[in-house]
Amino acid sequence: MFESLSEKIDKAIRRLSGRARITDINIADAVKDIRRALVDADVNYKIAKGFTDSIKSRALGQDVVKSVEPGQAMIKIVRDEMALLMGERSSDISSEKGLNTILMVGLQGSGKTTFTAKLGFFLKQKKSKRVLLAACDVYRPAAIDQLNTLGAQIGLEVFSIPEEKDPVKIASLAQKRALDEGFDYLLIDTAGRLAIDQALMLEIEAIHSELSPQETLFVVDSMTGQDAVNTAKSFHDILNYTGVVLTKLDGDTRGGAALTIRSVVEVPIKFIGTGEKMEAIDVFHPDRMADRILGMGDVISLVERAQEQFDQEESRKLSKKIANNSFGFDDFLTQIRQIKKMGSVKDLMGMIPGVGKAMKNMDIPDDAFKYIEAMIMAMTLDERRNPAILNGTRRSRIAKGSGRTVADVNKLVKQFDDMSKMMKVMQGKDGQKKIMNMMNNGRG
Repeated sequence: MFESLSEKIDKAIRRLSGRARITDINIADAVKDIRRALVDADVNYKIAKGFTDSIKSRALGQDVVKSVEPGQAMIKIVRDEMALLMGERSSDISSEKGLNTILMVGLQGSGKTTFTAKLGFFLKQKKSKRVLLAACDVYRPAAIDQLNTLGAQIGLEVFSIPEEKDPVKIASLAQKRALDEGFDYLLIDTAGRLAIDQALMLEIEAIHSELSPQETLFVVDSMTGQDAVNTAKSFHDILNYTGVVLTKLDGDTRGGAALTIRSVVEVPIKFIGTGEKMEAIDVFHPDRMADRILGMGDVISLVERAQEQFDQEESRKLSKKIANNSFGFDDFLTQIRQIKKMGSVKDLMGMIPGVGKAMKNMDIPDDAFKYIEAMIMAMTLDERRNPAILNGTRRSRIAKGSGRTVADVNKLVKQFDDMSKMMKVMQGKDGQKKIMNMMNNGRG
């Protein structure tokens, strides 16, 4: 996400490399380039100008200590101002005692139905809450079926009345059901239109008035650029919603909506959608997003995702296997599948500081592990448990069974051996130090 914007801002800041201090002269071009980069990313010109004016006033004449170059000082200033523009800190979703009703609103095609299911899955998996989904889009033929299908996939009940055409009545009955049965959350999916019209607004207003929801979330497609901001303002004028959701941030978005909506409607961005999978939803952290835009990575989010997927008891068992030299391909396959649950490979790599820039022109498919999985699955149980028995004949059979070449199998076995050795070393005393020595000596 934001690759083009990141590249242009990085190029602008590099203008200050090698300078002794930030001055009115050497900052002028850098600030101008940053403003141009923001406008190109669909940020409103007035907001972009105010943002860069703020950067300039903070940066001018700032003394640069010996250990910090002007470019580095500028990155810190831009990062802080960008985080401030996007909201400064994350905002939690309502968690009142009893039923929390969350109403989803937005235009057709913004991803409301998918997000409703994603949020339900998020609340179930990460918050251990009982969630009821309600299908109140009575106009789009596939909307009710879509929500029912998604609900079945993630194990959540969906309240729907296919024959009923009054969305206010459906929403009201859904809320009564949720209250009677002690649900923690009721998530209401509503209809959208291709553009804002009076009928849409009157209907949403009626549902909002009937339910008095704890939260109303405006769901917007990040790829719609400045139009997203205009739509956000129109909805807010009528509903005074409590939060914004940005969907499709994994697409070819220029990022302007994410940088602008918060300052226009003064409502926090609460969640972002980063892919098609039900797990592809993140709480929006302005400071972390600013870090990613500036190529500084997002290690905190990466660690949080890892902690969610890697069980401590399983980690202890794995450590024992490594210590006993019994780590096999089955264990390797388990690790791969846990990594896949964390998100797309490219997204994960982008969270590592410095790696995002190096990968900007690389295309890393979401199924990057599928060939490795195919080769492991082509092995017998004995081969997976005891990789040492993989002779030439066995490797040839595995290659044919997985549709790969013997060279691919050999490469996999070597990578597995190298990783096993490194993991074994890491288990011992001063493990990280030993790894660094191995790498420096060219033997790692």
